[in-house]
Amino acid sequence: MGKVRAICVSERTGTAKRSVQSAVLAEDHGLMGDAHAGKWGRQVSLLSNEKIEAFRARGARVVDGDFGENLVVEGIDFSSLPVGTRLVCGDVILEMSQIGKECHSGCAIYKQIGDCIMPREGVFARVMRGGTISAGDEMTVDE
Repeated sequence: MGKVRAICVSERTGTAKRSVQSAVLAEDHGLMGDAHAGKWGRQVSLLSNEKIEAFRARGARVVDGDFGENLVVEGIDFSSLPVGTRLVCGDVILEMSQIGKECHSGCAIYKQIGDCIMPREGVFARVMRGGTISAGDEMTVDE
């Protein structure tokens, strides 16, 4: 079981996201108000809080949303789960659709520390059932 530590959105692509207390996820769309929402396989991006903390321990000065992630969750290692895994958070059901992504070259984080965790640790999901999600909510892996 995990706990949602941060929810992050941005109005434009290619920018860091800002943290919000709660957000509405629309079925087959993503987070309302987020530039990456839409009818495609990467509607919601997720990162494990533990992976971000390990990256910070290496000297990176990053805050929630800097990797472009929508959800930061403590207690679930997303990159170890297979595509197709369903994640449940209240009424919301997400289905993992992709692990990692090709990182655009020269992002601010890569320039700062010479590495970025999103290409190997970030995962993407489709919204199978929508609802509201808030920081502090529990998230479970649907076995």
